[in-house]
Amino acid sequence: MTLDAADLTALIGLCREQIEQHCERLGRLDSAIGDGDHGANMRRGLEAVYRERDAISALPLPVALERIGLVLVMSIGGAAGPLYGTLLMELGRGLATGEEEADFAAILAQAVAAVARRGRSGPGDKTLLDVLYPVQAEIAGHAAPLRIAECARNAAQATEMMLARRGRASYLGERSIGHEDPGASSCALLATTICQYFQEHAPS
Repeated sequence: MTLDAADLTALIGLCREQIEQHCERLGRLDSAIGDGDHGANMRRGLEAVYRERDAISALPLPVALERIGLVLVMSIGGAAGPLYGTLLMELGRGLATGEEEADFAAILAQAVAAVARRGRSGPGDKTLLDVLYPVQAEIAGHAAPLRIAECARNAAQATEMMLARRGRASYLGERSIGHEDPGASSCALLATTICQYFQEHAPS
C-alpha cells in the first residue's frame, strides 16, 4: 500500500488520538521506572505534528517523514524525542535514496539500526527497540498488518519481565523488572494504529 496525502493526514490524526487516549497510562508506566513524563511528552510531540499536518501531508513522503522526525525531536524532549526522530528521519532518507520499488523492510532495518546507535541500546535492553526489532522482522516476512500489530503489542508486554539496561530505569536494577517499558508501550501503540489503518484501507 502506498501513502498519499489523505492517508498521511489520517494517520497523523489517528496517532495523535491514540496517544491522547493513552497519555495517562503511559505516564503511569513511566512513573514506575522513570520520571513519569513520557505520556505528556508524547502527547506534546504528536500535537506538534498534528498542527503541521496539512503542510506535512503536502510534501513527498520521504520529505514528510523527515519533517515529522524533526518535529518530534524538537517537541518531545527526553530520550524519546531523539529516538523517534531518528527513526522517522532515517526512514525518510532511506525512501528518498532507494529505488522506485524500494524494500521497505530493509529501509526500516537501517532506520532501527540508527535508533540503536543513537540510544546505544540493543535487543533486551527494555526500550522501544524491543518492539521495533520484532516488528521489522514481521514486515520482512511479509506478515499481514494485524499480525504485525499483535507482534508489537506482545513485544511491548514482554518488556515487563526485562531488566532495564539503558536510561533512568537502569538505575533501578532488578526493581525495573515487573514494569512494562513506557517507550516500548508507546511504540506498540503507534505501530498498532498504523497497522490497523493499513488493514482497513488495503486494496480489495
